Amino acid sequence: MQNRVQPGTRISILNGRLIDPFDGRNSEEGLHIADGRVIAIGATPPDFEPDRVLDASGQCVCPGFVDLCARLREPGHEEKATIASETRAAAASGITTLCCPPDTLPVIDTPAVAQLVHQTAERLGQARVLPAGAVTQGLEGRKITEMASLKQAGCPVLSQSDRSIRSSQVQRRALEYAATFGLPVFLHPQDPDLAAGGCVHEGCVGARLGLPGIPEAAETVAVARDLALAEQTGARIHFRGLSTARGVAMLAEARRRGVRASGDVSMHQLFLTEQDLDRFDANCHLVPPLRTPADRDALRAAVASGDITAICSDHQPHDADAKLAPFPETAPGISALETLLPLGLRLVAAGVLDLPRLIERLTVGPAEILGRDLGRLAPGQPADICVFHPAAPWVPTVEGLVSQGRHSPFLGQEMHGRVSWTLLDGRIVFERY
Repeated sequence: MQNRVQPGTRISILNGRLIDPFDGRNSEEGLHIADGRVIAIGATPPDFEPDRVLDASGQCVCPGFVDLCARLREPGHEEKATIASETRAAAASGITTLCCPPDTLPVIDTPAVAQLVHQTAERLGQARVLPAGAVTQGLEGRKITEMASLKQAGCPVLSQSDRSIRSSQVQRRALEYAATFGLPVFLHPQDPDLAAGGCVHEGCVGARLGLPGIPEAAETVAVARDLALAEQTGARIHFRGLSTARGVAMLAEARRRGVRASGDVSMHQLFLTEQDLDRFDANCHLVPPLRTPADRDALRAAVASGDITAICSDHQPHDADAKLAPFPETAPGISALETLLPLGLRLVAAGVLDLPRLIERLTVGPAEILGRDLGRLAPGQPADICVFHPAAPWVPTVEGLVSQGRHSPFLGQEMHGRVSWTLLDGRIVFERY
């Protein structure tokens, strides 16, 4: 349930476990907010009279989560979702900042569309939405967009969404152009020709099911090309959604050589593998495809070591009919905002990460990739805050999801971890009663 509190409201959050990975803070301390910013940590400042006190006993208080990839579908695909519906779901999930890919209709390849997305989200006030500007006009991979204008319109990064640029020459020129404006470029690590026609990982499971495969080489070939071009141009690139052990190893080696590259992984790739396809579950039709258990384990190890510095939802809401066709004809993607935190807490329970490291991968890690001063709770910082109960049990159901998209392979599974309050710029935008 949402409860909008005016920006001038003074709030104290008491008795919670305060976790701020940026400052190494992990202790029970009070947090005090005024005029949309954190003003103090620890004891209540002299002459500070809160308008409201939130009792976070037994709960964790951390920066609001920053999600590098969440499709909101608006403009153009409102039958699937809207900015209003998905930012409500984000607020209910502790996510305060979303980066949305440019594959809307029209594409976010002009300042007007970028401003429309930004202004709509700002008017609704549930989450901060940062639109990614398209690298090429219409995402067609031919003509480069006016990147400077997109940056001025509020696009912190550029992206081709899940459409790769076939021409290495166009890719090189795009990276050179982006570098002149200091814009990071989000790249989809998949060679379009090697992936053509595939819908699952090319392996024993796909072969047994008779489903066309996408080989590991589709990722590694794309990663190799883009790392070489990044090194050549000096551009800053980010691989959005790595899925293979080899791709992660190539990124780590390039980073050690000083290439300005980073990568993230979708949360579901840290759990699901090709073995989950056995029932032809269309909710497991994803891009990139689910890979092998060895790939999943390598992704987990990379997240733990810091070779991958961000975990994102890769939220892709769909209309009710999108998953009803035969598997290869269904729309790829799942609704993933509301399972981001509880699945992350499963990683903690499994010993993959400790809780501060998980929060780092959901806050300061993605914020640094975006080049935004977010994901921190120091005095003076914007009061983007998530308060959650790490042990609270719940079961995601079709009827219970806030998102307009209701497709997920995790429906019906018991989860632990529920958000109690989400604050955006010091306003309570979600409160669970």
